[in-house]
Amino acid sequence: MANIIYLGYEFKVNPIEPGVEILVAELGYSGFESFVETQEGVTAYIQKEDWNPTILDDIQILDSEEFEINFTFSEIEQTNWNQEWEKNFNPIVVDNICTVRAPFHEQPNTKFDIIIEPKMSFGTGHHETTHMMIQHILNNDFTDKSVLDMGCGTGVLAILTEMKGARSIDAVDYDNWCYLNSIENVNRNNCKHITVIEGDASVLKNKTYDIIIANINRNILIQDMETYASCLNKKGTLFLSGFYNDDIPVIKKICNTNNLELQSQLERNNWVALEFKKE
Repeated sequence: MANIIYLGYEFKVNPIEPGVEILVAELGYSGFESFVETQEGVTAYIQKEDWNPTILDDIQILDSEEFEINFTFSEIEQTNWNQEWEKNFNPIVVDNICTVRAPFHEQPNTKFDIIIEPKMSFGTGHHETTHMMIQHILNNDFTDKSVLDMGCGTGVLAILTEMKGARSIDAVDYDNWCYLNSIENVNRNNCKHITVIEGDASVLKNKTYDIIIANINRNILIQDMETYASCLNKKGTLFLSGFYNDDIPVIKKICNTNNLELQSQLERNNWVALEFKKE
């Protein structure tokens, strides 16, 4: 198999909040596959075959007077991602209960042991939002529940819900890389009740769930909130993350409009994860 060539764009963003969040959302819609936040902004990756010279023309935030954004880009050859992750990916332990690790790490002494080959997908547990969503799952009952993991990334949250007893789980991501990576990780953890689906909120038509997990950026959450609410069973639970403490009022407002009431929240380095209940 030929090596996949990637282009990496290094963006410096000022102010960094909410500039990076908006930028990532717009880049995602333009074909960029994955993102790594940096101290000064974000690095975004796109396959060279999907790139074109006008790829940034529709990124509106680049023309905004509210933000100062500079960038450079270079070609990156994907030679051996496993080797790169082995050098840089350390296992994490959440609340001494759940470990997220790569296949080459030693087996831990925790109740839940999730093996992830993250490659370029979001969701290793290192980011604050994934960490808090794991905490929400650990703190709640998933026995015999139907679950949606929206924006599943590596599939780590869907995998944990099955370990917690969920009977039926849909893991959805519009990014093909994440879709394929989630399938790999679902199989790697011997999951039997997870269906991985490639697509966006449009694939949720006529589906219903007891619990919905959505760790996505704020703009997409707001855009798709009505769909999530319509898919959530009465008295169902919605867990949201992917945004900052300052975003809580706008998230809470759109949730209240859709008969979703805030129950609890977690915060980690200004990122938050909220729990809502459908009235």
